[in-house]
Amino acid sequence: MIFDVITIFPEFFGSILEHGLLKRARASGHADIRLHDLRDATDDRHRTVDDRPFGGGPGMVFKPEPLFRAVEALRTDRGGADCPVILLSPQGRLLTHSVAQELSRQARVILICGRYEGVDERVAEHLATDEISIGDYVLSGGELAAAVVMETVTRLLPGALGNDASREQESFAHFDSVSGESGDGLLDFPQYTRPPDFDGLKVPEILLSGNHEEIRVWRHRQALEKTWRKRPDLLARRSLSREDRAILEEIQRSALVPAAQRD
Repeated sequence: MIFDVITIFPEFFGSILEHGLLKRARASGHADIRLHDLRDATDDRHRTVDDRPFGGGPGMVFKPEPLFRAVEALRTDRGGADCPVILLSPQGRLLTHSVAQELSRQARVILICGRYEGVDERVAEHLATDEISIGDYVLSGGELAAAVVMETVTRLLPGALGNDASREQESFAHFDSVSGESGDGLLDFPQYTRPPDFDGLKVPEILLSGNHEEIRVWRHRQALEKTWRKRPDLLARRSLSREDRAILEEIQRSALVPAAQRD
């Protein structure tokens, strides 16, 4: 998959692309990340990409000409004519697992990183095919958001993780809290590793038993309890079986009993 990133700070991505999943995906050929300096699409000697907003107000706004020019140049490349053009913006639709899955089915994506007070509205209306936000907060620019999008989407590409089974077991692999996709829809169960006893903190005995069916049941119960305690909104969207409802009722009753009175 090709990611074309338009930014005024291409050097921002240096460390991000040299570590972890994105580095491995680039080396294995699963992802091709191309950085494009927006200033290269300007036509004045000062390489100006922004200007004051009409109507007054603080800050500067990205001009439309360089962004249109940069995107149009990419669209002339092979495979670029019909690829999505995504503006990273707090006004966009929220990046969720289902949105990442949608993007992972593309062969190529253009990501526009805004800065300052934003971009000229004509970019959002007539150039971008989509706007995506990574959360309801404000960042100084779209570079961090672009990195999040690339990481999230790349891990969904077949073979990019090296172990697709691991990807399928992640908390949001079967559920999207915004779209309400059906599926497991629970946070991940607690994970432990060696040593079995660390400074008096012991791994639950069930995980050392070797009984796979009992471990499966325990993990499912733990996932239900963790979701109930940390993300009850996910349970509200999930279709619960009779068994799951009974387990949750037991968990809730247990939570009302003081720890000293529990068996």
